[in-house]
Amino acid sequence: MSRLLLGAVLLGVTVQASVDQMMLAPPTQVRFDSVDYKNILWWAPPPNGTSLQYYVQWKIYGEPQWSDVDGCQGIQKHHCDLSGVTSEPREWYYARVLASALPSRKSAWALSARFSPRWDTTISPPALRLNVTAQGIVVRVKPPKLLVRKMHSSLQYKIYLRHTSGDEEVFEMDCCFNKLTLKELKHKDKYCLQAQTVMPLQARSSARSSLKCVALP
Repeated sequence: MSRLLLGAVLLGVTVQASVDQMMLAPPTQVRFDSVDYKNILWWAPPPNGTSLQYYVQWKIYGEPQWSDVDGCQGIQKHHCDLSGVTSEPREWYYARVLASALPSRKSAWALSARFSPRWDTTISPPALRLNVTAQGIVVRVKPPKLLVRKMHSSLQYKIYLRHTSGDEEVFEMDCCFNKLTLKELKHKDKYCLQAQTVMPLQARSSARSSLKCVALP
């Protein structure tokens, strides 16, 4: 009996080792990277993972059902655009990724952190265009992308004016008016400006745009 029991144990260990060898390590660093509501899921391949295919699923937080992401089944790239299925800004989402190698090796699912388009997307800073006129510096702001404007009905801009002394002034603009004329400036002085998109209802702002400078004649 003891020999039979020992044989069964050894057989079980051998079978489990064979199963473990068939299992792949899961992908790592599964995360959303969202800029201007373009929601991209990224992941890193498992250690020593080569020639793998990946399968991506998503679901809304609190719901039990996972759904396949169209266009991200059996792919070899390490990212997937989930903007279409995560477009409701008031929802929270999860995504998960599975690695597979032919003929039948699969990993466990690797889960992302919970993701909110409303709070987790990064809004790009606005672009500035400056013209020097007899009245002063005319500042024009390029509006954010259409999707950002659709998501936020009350966007504003802040314009930062830096004097040669190092002092800084701040001007506010409504998103509907993307033109501002800065007057009463000193001739022969150099002025540098930056812009920032403000979402007042969320108390959030974009980063500042790159510094843009002009000199008055």
